[in-house]
Amino acid sequence: MDFTRLSWLLLPLFVCCFSVSSGIPKGRGFIGIIDPENSDQVVVDHKTAATLKSNVTTVFFPIIYIIIFVIGLPANGMAIWVFLFRTKKKHPSSIYMANLALADLLFVIWIPLKIDYHIKGNDWVYGEPLCKVLVSFFYGNMYCSVLFITCLSVQRYWVVAYPLSHRSKNNKLAICVCVAIWAFIWLTSTPLYLYNHTAKLKDPNITTCHDVNIIHDPENPFPSIQLPYYYFIFMGMVVFLVPCIIIIVAYVLLLKALGNSMEESSASKNRHRAVVLIVTVLVTFLVCFVPSNIMLIAHYSLLKDGEINNGYGFYISTLCIAGLNSCLDPFIYYFVSEDFRNHVKNTLLCRSSRTVERMRVSFSSMQYSRKSKAYVSESGNTQSSSC
Repeated sequence: MDFTRLSWLLLPLFVCCFSVSSGIPKGRGFIGIIDPENSDQVVVDHKTAATLKSNVTTVFFPIIYIIIFVIGLPANGMAIWVFLFRTKKKHPSSIYMANLALADLLFVIWIPLKIDYHIKGNDWVYGEPLCKVLVSFFYGNMYCSVLFITCLSVQRYWVVAYPLSHRSKNNKLAICVCVAIWAFIWLTSTPLYLYNHTAKLKDPNITTCHDVNIIHDPENPFPSIQLPYYYFIFMGMVVFLVPCIIIIVAYVLLLKALGNSMEESSASKNRHRAVVLIVTVLVTFLVCFVPSNIMLIAHYSLLKDGEINNGYGFYISTLCIAGLNSCLDPFIYYFVSEDFRNHVKNTLLCRSSRTVERMRVSFSSMQYSRKSKAYVSESGNTQSSSC
């Protein structure tokens, strides 16, 4: 896939989201105080109420999440099908991409609940337990994607720097790394189940999910948000920042390794493919994950001190952008990997693996004639090159 086209595709989307999010009312942010007259309800200020009623959260967000669901569900489903049933020669990159597609699919299947939540005016009607599950899958997918993208970047560098390494050994290592990542994400998602995410508001009369932080003591807000503060600061500083540095280092080392192999003309195609993949991954990473994690750290750092303007309006907009990663990843596989494109084409044309192999053997025994623009067998018979 041409990097320039990808940049022009993603840049307007990012600018659009930035512009819309900048229109969200600032002010106190999404902070709620227990109603002194009714302990079962939470009071928010008028700017927070206006934000929860605004077209940005009730119209724009649902549109973005609908796009993510409509594209991400079939695309990731197709990616997993190809990796499991069409890709016979497994290698570390395909193992990492299959797990990345699975993480994206696990996120996408919960999107309808989020769409329904925003369309109903940010009113959550499915109870506290399901809200916790939705939140854990949302953040679990984001950090799982970060880790698998890091593995892909390192693997691409390793293939270029050490092309003669043993594949079977690397496959076993890749499987162990994937298992470790899933275990780590499952373990680090546990704190999200230890505190409540829903808040029943007095005005507007809605129940929010992960949008309003209930502060029990306005003079000392930190104890009320202590657990989510430590969780998100840890995830942002460790699970995001460290992989981000690793990706940048892998990119620099890859460029250096490719520069050393410039004299080898036979490696030109592989060199170009590796560069396109890393650059594409970096663009997707920067657009989807950097804004949300920066705002995540900034928001909770201000929230613990009771700051009036904690940037939550822009924060939830960047989280919406982060969700786009789930529908962009499959297209990274498709445009970068020629094998993946062929597998998708054959799957859509309902060709079995045996039929594809028979066609490959048949065409490999023919020569292509430029005059007739057809394949010519050794006996002189011509066959069309179309499928």
